[in-house]
Amino acid sequence: MRLQTILEARWILGFLALLAVVFGFFSAWGLWFFFLLLLCTVAFFRDPERTVPSDPNLIVAAADGTVMDIVELNEHEVLKTKTRRVGIFLSIFDVHTNRAPIDGRVVYCQHRPGLFLDARRPDCSEKNESMTWAFENARATIVVRQITGAIARRIVAWANVGDELKKGERFGMIRFGSRTELYLPLSATVLVNVGDHVAGGATPVARLPNE
Repeated sequence: MRLQTILEARWILGFLALLAVVFGFFSAWGLWFFFLLLLCTVAFFRDPERTVPSDPNLIVAAADGTVMDIVELNEHEVLKTKTRRVGIFLSIFDVHTNRAPIDGRVVYCQHRPGLFLDARRPDCSEKNESMTWAFENARATIVVRQITGAIARRIVAWANVGDELKKGERFGMIRFGSRTELYLPLSATVLVNVGDHVAGGATPVARLPNE
């Protein structure tokens, strides 16, 4: 368990622990119910270490979850060109830390207010609250968008513009169910399919062409 991640749950854990104590005076069932919720919360905020592929041409998943769509569209916010988007849905059972898809410098980070639609809806990318990041190196600029969902209501940023991150290094998280998108250059070869389950920082989602 990583301290920075579990600290994001400190108020939730404290509140559940208080409820467990209070209800424990009246009912053993109440005590065990809130203790179980506390354990589930700890499990949600787990943050395992990952083995990151060393191949510099590989772009890794920015989050754990299920690949919901792979589409070509224009990325208007940063790249302002046609890209290939890989959308990843994070259920409440997935690890919710977000990781850098490539070695690179954070050149863009911008929060956008919005709605809290179900993160599985195709229009949530444009309508929901989000945080857009861009990671740049000599090979490519990869845009990652953190998107809230119907349950997830908080996007956490641990990195800043100007930070140099290694591939697989954590840059933030989204609390509870949500969506993370990667916008890839059309020259990259996508290595995953819709329905695949990926692990952030570990699963290659695309390969850049050889230099």
